[in-house]
Amino acid sequence: MQIRKTYQNINPELLYDEVKDFTLKQKGMVVEETKLETYSLPGDTSSFISRGTLTFRLQGEGDKGKGECLRVHIVGSAEGETRVIFDIDEKLFPRQKIDALQNDLNFIFTSYEVKTAKKA
Repeated sequence: MQIRKTYQNINPELLYDEVKDFTLKQKGMVVEETKLETYSLPGDTSSFISRGTLTFRLQGEGDKGKGECLRVHIVGSAEGETRVIFDIDEKLFPRQKIDALQNDLNFIFTSYEVKTAKKA
């Protein structure tokens, strides 16, 4: 399953941190990999775009994880659009956890979300 969202005028690093914290709040979740990079925009060294990737898995017995269940990609700038993609393995990250994560994100960020018209 994949969820895509677009936000306006939100710091991508803030979104990155909140996604990480809200996901770890879900029982049994651990961070497998994190990466956050910042780039200056061509022709304007005072403006930046950030790119972040978060990978989560369910905590397993000992060192044996149960596999990647959620990967999040965030790209954007504080003074424009920030886009996020959630790649979810529904077998490992059930609907209940997905809904809880979305509810937390919506509570904090819904006023920044860009609503797109649905295609017929």
